[in-house]
Amino acid sequence: MANIKVFCDFDGTITEKDNIISIMKKFAPPEWAGLKDKVLSQEMSIQEGVGRMFSLLPSTLKEDIIEFILENGRIRAGFQEFVDYLKEENIPLYIVSGGIDFFVKPVLEKYGPFEAVFCNASDFSGEKINILWPYSCDDECKNNCGCCKPSIMRKLETEDAFKIVIGDSVTDLEAAKQADLVIGRDLLLDKSKEMNLNYRAFETFYDCIAVLKNINGVRV
Repeated sequence: MANIKVFCDFDGTITEKDNIISIMKKFAPPEWAGLKDKVLSQEMSIQEGVGRMFSLLPSTLKEDIIEFILENGRIRAGFQEFVDYLKEENIPLYIVSGGIDFFVKPVLEKYGPFEAVFCNASDFSGEKINILWPYSCDDECKNNCGCCKPSIMRKLETEDAFKIVIGDSVTDLEAAKQADLVIGRDLLLDKSKEMNLNYRAFETFYDCIAVLKNINGVRV
């Protein structure tokens, strides 16, 4: 069996919608939209953009935001079955998220445990929400990713590892470039096609299970 490692995004991948966008639409003043557009067009780094977006929000909103996400953050179909399948096959699942700990971990709690969950952290001690970056870029990445997915992959990969990245957006792009296989949707799928990466498309995690079953035991 191939030594498969799965690195899966959270916002817009495990959840049907991007939770940061949902939070900003619900709670932020209008200037958040310009910051989001600059991040998506890669004019602004993810770290700067996400940090500035959350700095628009008062720290007093913490519990309101958590409640909002738990009520509205719909999980993509088949995720629990996907987690169970990987456990059965002894394939490690790493959650690598550009999201923030205070809403990522409550949403994931009932689906784990996972091999590890990597995401950005938060500080509510000031007047505004301050985002912390415990997984920032290593010396090989200069993109100011925030939660740097390729840096995390480099720390965890072994020479014989077959690395699968599952994601949907610009935050997954650098990780996808060093994956052996990308399972993508939305913007990540389009970029994978453009860059001629080895990719498969997905809409639900049942699709991801089907892809894994096809490659498990076969070096592709």
